[in-house]
Amino acid sequence: MTSAPCFKALLASVVLATSTITSAQDLIDAGRFSALKPGSAIPAQWVPLTFRNIETLTRYTLVADNGSTVLKAESSKSASGLIRRFDERRIEIKDFPILKWRWKVGNLIKGADIATREGDDYPARVYVTFRYDPARAGAGMRMQYGLAKSLYGEYPPHAGINYVWDGRAPVGTMLPNAYTARAMMFVVESGARRVGEWVEMERNVYEDYKRAFKEEPPPVSGIAVMTDTDQTAEAATAWYGDIELRRAR
Repeated sequence: MTSAPCFKALLASVVLATSTITSAQDLIDAGRFSALKPGSAIPAQWVPLTFRNIETLTRYTLVADNGSTVLKAESSKSASGLIRRFDERRIEIKDFPILKWRWKVGNLIKGADIATREGDDYPARVYVTFRYDPARAGAGMRMQYGLAKSLYGEYPPHAGINYVWDGRAPVGTMLPNAYTARAMMFVVESGARRVGEWVEMERNVYEDYKRAFKEEPPPVSGIAVMTDTDQTAEAATAWYGDIELRRAR
């Protein structure tokens, strides 16, 4: 079985995309899938999130579900995601701290284990990445990120907050990703109780970032979704509804 690289939760081959902000300046639409037609192409703003040494990719399509268009993810021994990048403008998570989305999973992953590399698979995850700034990094991090840039052609994010649907770890669990401490995992849904149901989610990313990394967050670099089963060689299906960042009430 192919192993994912140590930056699995952070690195990708991506291109720039534009963000959408309402005239009221109170929310940022990361993914307004409900405004699209089932069967249409994935919006250009959402680009593939792929990883070295992983050839089988998760399939993402726009489908109808209960009268609304959503993003469907189908993974079979595969790993890839979609990311909406915000490199063209500066978005401070302190200004738009509330991340809202809805999701549904068709099944759990039996062999998943949030604490191990061998079990680093999730039926659904939504995560926020933060821009790397060499001025904020120590010598060791600058060296590490410089090596990553030489391999991938760009810096990986400074950090990532991953919101996951896990099979066993209880809701409220927070721990570093099995591959890198620069990606923190938050279990926001767990177990089979609501498998097959749409679940509405809302998180204060600003507060979660400070709790996870004990520092003020840099600007947002992207929002991503991913359904992956490459480590466990299983299969999973998930659906993602609209995703947005909002100002705090």
